[in-house]
Amino acid sequence: MEIVKAVQGNLVHGNPRVCFAAFNSDSRGVHPGDLFWALKGERFDGHDFVSQAIRQGASGVVVQKGYTISVEDRPEIAVIAVDNTLRALGDLAAWWRRQHTVKLAAITGSSGKTTAKEMTATILEMGNKTLKNPGNHNNLIGLPVTLLKLDESHKRAVIEMGMNHKGEIARLTQIADPDTAAILNVGMAHLEGLGDIDGVAEAKTELIAQSSPDAKIILNGDDAVLMRHASQFDREFVTFGMKKGNDIRAVHIETVALNGIRFDLSCGDDTWPIQLPTSGIHNVKNALAAAAIALCLNEPAENIVKGLRTFKGVKGRFQCIPLEGDVLLIDDTYNANPFALEATLLSALKMVNKDGRLIVGLGDMLELGEAAVSAHQEAGSRIAKSGASWLFFMGTHGENVKKGAISAGMPSNQVIISETHDELTTNIIQKTRSNDVIFLKGSRKMQFEKVSDGLEMHFKRSFAKE
Repeated sequence: MEIVKAVQGNLVHGNPRVCFAAFNSDSRGVHPGDLFWALKGERFDGHDFVSQAIRQGASGVVVQKGYTISVEDRPEIAVIAVDNTLRALGDLAAWWRRQHTVKLAAITGSSGKTTAKEMTATILEMGNKTLKNPGNHNNLIGLPVTLLKLDESHKRAVIEMGMNHKGEIARLTQIADPDTAAILNVGMAHLEGLGDIDGVAEAKTELIAQSSPDAKIILNGDDAVLMRHASQFDREFVTFGMKKGNDIRAVHIETVALNGIRFDLSCGDDTWPIQLPTSGIHNVKNALAAAAIALCLNEPAENIVKGLRTFKGVKGRFQCIPLEGDVLLIDDTYNANPFALEATLLSALKMVNKDGRLIVGLGDMLELGEAAVSAHQEAGSRIAKSGASWLFFMGTHGENVKKGAISAGMPSNQVIISETHDELTTNIIQKTRSNDVIFLKGSRKMQFEKVSDGLEMHFKRSFAKE
């Protein structure tokens, strides 16, 4: 059985020639003929559901060595034992990826991964069937599960890679074996497991260290920390950014409010006009990264132009929603870290017209470790210096954010701390007036989409402006 060999396991029961209809790690979705993979997580252990999977028709199970299962009366059930089911999952995905000739691009960075991945996929899909991670399934489970969906019809794949500890990007790179690898940026994110920004850079550049010598490496040339850490590798890089000297640049940038951004994409002696329907200057860099990947994969320039023009954006990632009363809601609630806040706050400011004000709704930024207090104080200070009229906060770091905002000159009565999503939503509604821009951002676990939904329900969408 090829699977047993690929995962370096042992077939302890069953027919070695059995074929499986599909792979599944969720017992609730097991169908007859599936291979059930018993993964162990922080809050669950798939071994507790092996019997259920078999009752639902699984033809085989993958379990960790030492786990006992009574299937003597079921000779048709294949039981594969491995040292570690998570490691074995990655090994199987790596083996399966190498059975296919698909050209694969990998993307990592402290912010913008999912948006850049979706932009890249939109471009690649102009001419090829393309596989991509759904949502942000970018970890040691989500990425292998995605790769196991590869089939002969796929000509391209674009995979984002996330991490919160050292060694994770290295392992993901070993599994994916990218032909093109891009690092978008390095910022203050996941400091709890990495210590400081240099620790983040070391973790992100594992993508360079583990990529094959033939892989093309794409870097944000404007990111000084990233470029400093990348310089230790004896590799040639393709760089993108706004500054002169980058291989791929955006020039003549023109913000077109809710209609997005126009700019010229410059590469060598070639220039192409880009109409990006997504707002936010930070998305120009995401578009540059996507274009760089496409060019390294020898995609036609017309596909880049068309792909970026038709990109629809990603829910919860700087999604601009016109509301009644000429109010603009910027829903950037999917996740947050200090680096991403800095970039998107600047973009939000550019959306405020002369008759409007900026209202910021912020939630805790998580996984910052010892830097959490100073990072939230700096966030408050940054928002105050931006000229925001109101700062609403929900989370455990309210006093730190307030302290930072007041120290930067924001009146204390314009910094409002709320205990619940409903209270935060009500407070924002009470202070909002015509032409205001409401900018929402918070870490995923803060569930700030509840605030966004509440504001939409109150103000209603202005479809005439969409």
